[in-house]
Amino acid sequence: MDNQNISVGLDIGTTKIVAMIGRKNEYGKVEILGVGKSKSMGVHRGVVNNITQTIQSIQQAVQEAEAAASEKIEDVTVGIAGQHIRSLQHSDYITRPNSEVVIDEADIDRLINQVHKLVMLPGEEIIHVLPQEFKVDGQAEIKEPIGMYGGRLEANFHVVVGQVSSIRNIGRCVKSSGLELEGITLEPLASANAVLSQEEKEAGVALIDIGGGTTDLAVFKDGIIRHTAVIPFGGNVITEDIKEGCSIIEKQAELLKIKFGSAWPGENKDNEIVSIPGLRGREPKEITLKNLSKIIHARVVEIIEQVYVEIKNYGHEEQKKKLIAGIVLTGGGSQLKHLKQLVEYITGMDTRIGYPNEHLAGDSDEDIASPLFATAVGLVMDGLKRQERKRLEEVEEELLESTDAELANESQAEVIVEEPKKERRSFLDKLTERVKEFLDNAE
Repeated sequence: MDNQNISVGLDIGTTKIVAMIGRKNEYGKVEILGVGKSKSMGVHRGVVNNITQTIQSIQQAVQEAEAAASEKIEDVTVGIAGQHIRSLQHSDYITRPNSEVVIDEADIDRLINQVHKLVMLPGEEIIHVLPQEFKVDGQAEIKEPIGMYGGRLEANFHVVVGQVSSIRNIGRCVKSSGLELEGITLEPLASANAVLSQEEKEAGVALIDIGGGTTDLAVFKDGIIRHTAVIPFGGNVITEDIKEGCSIIEKQAELLKIKFGSAWPGENKDNEIVSIPGLRGREPKEITLKNLSKIIHARVVEIIEQVYVEIKNYGHEEQKKKLIAGIVLTGGGSQLKHLKQLVEYITGMDTRIGYPNEHLAGDSDEDIASPLFATAVGLVMDGLKRQERKRLEEVEEELLESTDAELANESQAEVIVEEPKKERRSFLDKLTERVKEFLDNAE
């Protein structure tokens, strides 16, 4: 790809695989150049269980996106989710050798690296270490300790853990599809970036992304991610229940759910009936919409209640942890009729459906601004951010080199270089490098 400012998001989901190509326009918004979508074969509950099929689906989505954008795709930012993701809270501290020196990046990196040495269950690896708040010499609730004095630096961390093999399998699929892994991101984080506004993250909000195989939760408060969870059910179990409950095939069940399904059983009349053609000359089946919505309702209530348990685990009941902006629903499953009302009824929290149009260019195709594509849009944004960070680092290096050269020439003149603000390298960048290394050695 000759155009440096293009980024590609690859969302490997249970039901579909999406490849999305985007770039920043002059207003700083994301412009989507092309989208490719293929049916996902070989992924179960967010985890790859058939590499060959997944590779075929990825290639199909990528080719479609390439054709739409007339760009060649080489690097992708991939999302990881799936039932193997779990998160925990952990606090840790370091003692600084010299409390007369102000705390800097290196101290925080040292603290974060220490958390990475936590002993996990066999086969698990830490994916994200997200500092919540810091304490310096016992003074609590410090958001940004850099530049302060202190001997003991401690912090609470939100640690996200996943299975090494699952992450490597995804890396393997991407590489075997002829693509380079540019970055790895946690899917709930990507979706959150695409659909939430900064105000919501400050006020406190829970993002529920209902996918085909899993439902992802990300809780934000005071602008920081506080809790993540993956619940191993999604839209597919609803379809499965309809299939079993009405004795019809999956394709029909899925269509029924999308066309006539509702999460609120009270509103269908007793006499509303859908007739479904029988298989191979058998009699057609008649299904009442009331029964259909009862089946859907039962399953949706179960999913939402599990998510609500996680929101309560975070501590939503406490006053200072209250999520003032309530809940935002996104993902394909959020398009179910009357779901918003049901979620408000179960949780008592304000709810809205999240469309990924927060950062998209104004003239974007409205299909792309569907909740279905929230994760893909978030991954594209993540890739663009990563590229900006790389460019900043390159600019810094050039500045330093030219400064060194100038200093050598005019040793008496003082040169002061304004350093561009560098974002801390996220652990995911390091994880990406590790996965790449592993794949290169495994060949």
